[in-house]
Amino acid sequence: MKAIGKNYEIDMINGPLFGKILMFSLPLMLSSMLQLLFNAADVIVVGRFAGESSLAAVGSTGALTNLLVNLFVGFSVGTNVLTAQAIGSGDKKLAGDTVHTSVLFSVICGFALAIIGVVLCEPLLEMMDTPADVIGKAALYMRIYFMGMPASMLYNFGYAVMRALGDTRRPMYYLIVAGIINVILNIVFVTQFDMDVAGVALATIISQAVSALLIVRCLTKLDNFCRLDLKKLRINRRVMLRMVRIGIPAGIQTMMFSVSNVIIQSSINYFGKTVMAGNAAAANVEGFVYAAMNAFHQTALSFTSQNYGAARFDRVKKVFIECLAIVSVIGLVLGNLVTLFGEYLLPLYTNGTEVIEYGLLRFNYVCTTYFLCGIMETIVGAVRGLGSSVVPMIVSIVGACGFRVLWVYTAFAADKRLEVLYISYPISWIAMALCQGIYFLWLYKHVQKRRPLQKS
Repeated sequence: MKAIGKNYEIDMINGPLFGKILMFSLPLMLSSMLQLLFNAADVIVVGRFAGESSLAAVGSTGALTNLLVNLFVGFSVGTNVLTAQAIGSGDKKLAGDTVHTSVLFSVICGFALAIIGVVLCEPLLEMMDTPADVIGKAALYMRIYFMGMPASMLYNFGYAVMRALGDTRRPMYYLIVAGIINVILNIVFVTQFDMDVAGVALATIISQAVSALLIVRCLTKLDNFCRLDLKKLRINRRVMLRMVRIGIPAGIQTMMFSVSNVIIQSSINYFGKTVMAGNAAAANVEGFVYAAMNAFHQTALSFTSQNYGAARFDRVKKVFIECLAIVSVIGLVLGNLVTLFGEYLLPLYTNGTEVIEYGLLRFNYVCTTYFLCGIMETIVGAVRGLGSSVVPMIVSIVGACGFRVLWVYTAFAADKRLEVLYISYPISWIAMALCQGIYFLWLYKHVQKRRPLQKS
C-alpha cells in the first residue's frame, strides 16, 4: 500500500498500541466535540437571546432528530469496517469499491432522510406530547435542519473512510472551520436578523455543507487505492450488501437508544417547559462527555477491523483491553467533573435558576455514571470490528428500548418523579455492558477458527 500521507496515517497493524490508540482517539474526541458545538451553539444562542420557549424547542428535538438520523448514520459503520478490513488484508479492489459505493449511497440516504424529516417532524413531535407553546418552533427548526441531511450524510460516510485509513486529524481540522462558521452565523442570524430557531438551524446546515465539501476534496486528493474519483461513482451491489449487513443492525442499535430516549423525553415533557429546558441544557453538556468516550468506540472499531483483516488476533485482544481501560478513566473523570462544576456550566445555556436546578438533578443521576455507557459502547465497537452487528443490535433492543419502555410504564407510572426516570440509564448500561462483554469473549475465540476476510 502506498503512503496515505506520512503526517496523517496511523499504522494500526504493527508496533506498540497504546500511543497509537491515543493518537487516533484524541482527534476523534475533539472532532466529536466540535460536532456537538453545532447543536450547543444553537442551544446557547437561543437560550441567551431568544428565550425559554426557543431553548425548549431546540433542545426537545434532539432525541427525535437522532432517532431519524441514526439509522442512516449506521450505514457508515459498514463503510468503516469494510474499508478497514480491506486495508488490513491488502484488498485494493474492495477498498476502492467501498469508497465509491459509500459516497454515492450517502447522498441517496441524505435526500431520503431530508424528505422523511421534513414531512414527519410535526406529527412525530405531536406524538411526543410536545407542549403547544413549543411545537411550532420545534417543527420549524427540524424542517430546516433536515434540509441539510445530504451534506451531513456525505460528511459522515467520508469521515468513516478517513477513520478506516487511520487519519482522524484532517477531519478534525475541517470541523474546526465548520464550527467557527456555525457559531458566527448563529450569532448573526439570531441577534442581528432576529431569525430565532430558523437562524440557528440555517447556520447549522451551512456549516455542515462546508465540512462535507472539505472532506470530499480530501478524498479526491488521496494518493492510495482509497482515492475518490467522482467519475467512478457507482453502487457496487456486492459491496453495498456487505455494508448493509453490518450497517443496518448498527443503525437499528443506535436507533433503539434514540427510541428509548424519545420515550423518556415524552415523559419529561409531562413536567412542562422549565423541566424540558433544564433537561435539554444538561443533556447538551453531557454530550461532550459522551463524545470523549465514543471516540474509543470508533477507535476499537477501526483498530479491531484492520487487525482482524490482517489476522492479527493477538493485537485484537490488546486493543480491546487498552480501549476499555482508557474509556473507563476518561468517563469517570469527565462525568464527575461536569457534575462538580455543573452550577457554572449550565448558566452558559440559561439564566433561569429553576432550569439550572433541574439540569443539576440530571447530572447527579446520569453524568456521574456515564462511564458505564462508555464501557458498553467500546465493547460494541470491538464486536463490530470483528464483523458482527446483529447480536449487539438485539442486546440494545432488549436492554435499551425494551427495558426503558418497561421502566416508564411501570416504575415511573407508579412514582412520577424525574429521579425515577433518570435512574433507568445506569441500570440499563450495566446490563448491556455485561451481555456485550460475554458475547465479545465468545466471538473472539470463534473468529480465530475461520478465515478472517474473504477477498472480492
